[in-house]
Amino acid sequence: MADLALVFHWRPQDMDGLPLAELMDWREAARKRYAPSKHDD
Repeated sequence: MADLALVFHWRPQDMDGLPLAELMDWREAARKRYAPSKHDD
């Protein structure tokens, strides 16, 4: 959740209602946005 807060500026209450699977999808999107690599196409 810290990744999402850092990259997307979301507060904990913004993420509270999201199911775990969706949080993991958003976390991956945050990782790609923060530190893209040439393998993230």
